[in-house]
Amino acid sequence: MLDADLDERYRDADADDTPAFAAKRAAALAVHPEQIVATLLAVDDDGTPLGHVMLRRLGAEWELKRLIVVPAARRRGVGRALTAEVVDRARRGGAARVILQSGRMQPESLRMYAASGFTPIPVYEPYVETMPRSLCFEYVF
Repeated sequence: MLDADLDERYRDADADDTPAFAAKRAAALAVHPEQIVATLLAVDDDGTPLGHVMLRRLGAEWELKRLIVVPAARRRGVGRALTAEVVDRARRGGAARVILQSGRMQPESLRMYAASGFTPIPVYEPYVETMPRSLCFEYVF
């Protein structure tokens, strides 16, 4: 439910993908349970979901993954709070940095990442082949 917004934003960008390429992209975006360090859910006072994020191990890296905030909760600090918690958990877990992959169709997220201390880095695996125009960032401790 929370990622329906991302599906809508990127539908046209993915429209011409061959089935084989779409499968490669899906594999690059897949998060396997054994990789997950933490899954966080922000809810309001009545338990309605406002946003979620995951922290996963990607090889030796710690990656912020699937930060999504429902439209009604945006610009209320939900994304920043979830991001700050992921960064803190990675720091406490011994990470040297936190990396993330995003895209041009998420300008509000890009601004929030910059304001949260993330800086641009080159596209990293597993996104190099299937999403070479990704915008990637790191938060270094």
